[in-house]
Amino acid sequence: MSDPAPRAHRNPIRRLYDWVLGWADTPYAIPALLVLAFTESSFFPIPPDVLLIALALAKPERAFRYALWCTLASVVGGLFGYLIGYALWATFEPILINNIISQANFEAVTQRYNEYGELAVFAAAFTPIPYKVFTVAAGVAQLDLLKFAAASFAGRAGRFFLVALVIRLAGARAKALIDRYFNLATIVGTILLVAGFAAIKLLR
Repeated sequence: MSDPAPRAHRNPIRRLYDWVLGWADTPYAIPALLVLAFTESSFFPIPPDVLLIALALAKPERAFRYALWCTLASVVGGLFGYLIGYALWATFEPILINNIISQANFEAVTQRYNEYGELAVFAAAFTPIPYKVFTVAAGVAQLDLLKFAAASFAGRAGRFFLVALVIRLAGARAKALIDRYFNLATIVGTILLVAGFAAIKLLR
């Protein structure tokens, strides 16, 4: 029976994941983290959490500093994604639609902005929902830029600083805990937040 590892490494996403992780052991780890966080917000498929976790585990005392850099670069990348949707959509639409996301799903995302606005941005920034899709769609929907930036910062900071906090508190066990529970925790937290906003509206 053949070894499954070679097949896994032939998977382009897996190779890309390993390539991103490989930057953690180089002198260029911090610039790589900034570039990864920026590009993932508009088109790159691998989330910056991968490299952030590796760096924070290697130097836990710098975990919150890494989270801050990751947050700032990701928000700036989100603004670039917004620019793509707002001013350059005619150029990028043939590249992104049906390659990154289907037309139907993209229209569903823009519809969410009509219903939830910046809350949809926060949910995408904080949870495993593809943030890049929402940044571009926010530009297409012409969501208020300041509200978009604020929601992006809140969601990205919440996600990355939560990663850093888990690593500082859990130490070597952090990666297993993040792999197993982190995405579920962010989804549950976002559901509770949305429910809270809905309750406030009903009580008005």
